[in-house]
Amino acid sequence: MTTPDPSREPEPTKPAGTATTTPYKDRVYRSPAGVVGGVLVLAIVAWLGIDAVVVGEGRTPWLALAVMLFLGPVVFAYTLRPAVFVNDDRLRIRNPLRLIVLPWGQVASLRSGFSNEVVDESGTKYQLWALPVSLRARSKAARQDARAARAAARADARGGQGGSGSGSGRGRGGAVGAADLGAGAALAAGGPRRAETDRAMDELRELHERRQGEPGTQGEVTVRWAYEIIAPAVAGAVLLGVLWGLG
Repeated sequence: MTTPDPSREPEPTKPAGTATTTPYKDRVYRSPAGVVGGVLVLAIVAWLGIDAVVVGEGRTPWLALAVMLFLGPVVFAYTLRPAVFVNDDRLRIRNPLRLIVLPWGQVASLRSGFSNEVVDESGTKYQLWALPVSLRARSKAARQDARAARAAARADARGGQGGSGSGSGRGRGGAVGAADLGAGAALAAGGPRRAETDRAMDELRELHERRQGEPGTQGEVTVRWAYEIIAPAVAGAVLLGVLWGLG
């Protein structure tokens, strides 16, 4: 599941010529399951690593430090770091090892398949790690839609027979008919059910279509590597390899 929430990161003001120049915040999409899993894994790594450092003997404390130095950034990068920041001017994608900023004017399309991705005007694809595709959630939404459609069909059939039914037909059958009518009305009002990440992609597509031609949404695509993640992970891997090689 992925839930949007307001970003707390400071953002620059909108460029001159837009409706307002007051500071504004991004809307953030991230995976709660990924965040919870990352916190648990980091807690386990820290617990076992600190215990090995405190009570270990010989090379054990150094091995524990090397493992923590390697695993800590990697786990953080693939669980807690991924996020998608969205506002009226741009799409900012924070993936495990890169930060990609795409003005809406540079976005060609947003695609959903076995993964969610954005394609820029040059044809380069960027995966949205913070919006993972859940085939199970899609199947569940499809089953709920099918049940609602069957309920609506039964309600329509009972509605057509309502004029010829006797008064004794009310009761349990009438109550079931009312429930079917309620399910059909809910389906008609809310439309087909969608998995949560699919709904998030629908919101991004709608914003892209509305904003891609605006003056404030033009610019260049920028990509920055997350050296603050890569450097400690590489250092930990090197230290672990040296200690392992020394036997």
